[in-house]
Amino acid sequence: MQLYADVCLAASGLSLLFLLIGLFRPWVMLWWEDRQNRKKVIKVYGFAAILFFVIHLIIKELGSLS
Repeated sequence: MQLYADVCLAASGLSLLFLLIGLFRPWVMLWWEDRQNRKKVIKVYGFAAILFFVIHLIIKELGSLS
């Protein structure tokens, strides 16, 4: 269980890094989109960062219950 929590935490950190890069250069992080802007970067990578962090918290809590 701890491995999955660590992977989710790493994915959350990586998403935050991509978010910061995308705020400076959106076209680098959204190369597949027709239009690249900061709002889309925040939507994609901000949502991913929050989602992975919440999954990390859930897995960590479930591991402590066992």
